[in-house]
Amino acid sequence: MKKAAVVLIMIIMMAPLAFPQGHRGKGRVRGFVYDEEGNPLEGVTVSLFSERGQSGFATVTDSKGKWVAAWIRGGKWNIDFELTGYEPKKISADFYETKKNPDIEVQMKKMEGKALTEDWMEELEDGNKLFDEEKYDEAEKVYKGILEKFPEAYIINKNIGNCYFKRELYDTARLYYEKVLEREPGSNEMKLAIGYCLANSGEEEKANEWYDSIAFEEINDTAILFNIGVHYTELSKFQEALKYYRKAVDIEEDFIDGLYQLGLTHLTLEQYQEAVDAFEKYLVHDPDSERAYQVRGFIEFLRTKIEK
Repeated sequence: MKKAAVVLIMIIMMAPLAFPQGHRGKGRVRGFVYDEEGNPLEGVTVSLFSERGQSGFATVTDSKGKWVAAWIRGGKWNIDFELTGYEPKKISADFYETKKNPDIEVQMKKMEGKALTEDWMEELEDGNKLFDEEKYDEAEKVYKGILEKFPEAYIINKNIGNCYFKRELYDTARLYYEKVLEREPGSNEMKLAIGYCLANSGEEEKANEWYDSIAFEEINDTAILFNIGVHYTELSKFQEALKYYRKAVDIEEDFIDGLYQLGLTHLTLEQYQEAVDAFEKYLVHDPDSERAYQVRGFIEFLRTKIEK
């Protein structure tokens, strides 16, 4: 069975402030950051990264909780929000260059118990560095050490779970994700992570229950949509997979893996014209690769089928 690719939900340290300029374009977006009571948060570091440009930059909120990003390119952006004493927040959004982008509004939750101190941050950075170096045993020890000193920093259980997931210890990883879910029962991130653990352990039906517990309209991350679509494809639930692939490419029109799987799924369901449409869109964004040659073969075959 092909393993599901977990979306590693880590508390990540602030990205460097200087990057290459691949993110530059003609777009503009502004956002606002509030606490749970709706009060504006000043001094929040907002780090933005363009997936298309593979670069980004950071800015800081003002006294009204407002931040602005100007001269940005269109496409999908990953945005991290970080403020000492508050739980870090990560979102993704699609921005446009030729029309007005809607405001981005987020709320940040205050850390329970002891505040996020500089020592805490330094230890977390050490753990994240070890994790990035694939030293999962050592990273786990650092994360657990943080929890021993700051028992209320329950969110670190995400990082510990990721260490076990990377070592393919899925049952143990799930236990740590469940610790976070106990404190945040509405967390779609943790529901997905638990689903991935179950899927990789061969418990497909239980994994489905977790995926189905998330309202489809709440999922706007293309990677998550794609992974769930692949999961249903592996179960031969092609109609179910179809809606996830469709939404993924609706959100990110040049998502070539999504377009490829969308075309294959239509082909499997004998929806030949829809398959041709998906494959033709694929070739717009990837005309020269080895897979593009295969896609052209699919299109030629499908047009023959349609003519008959």
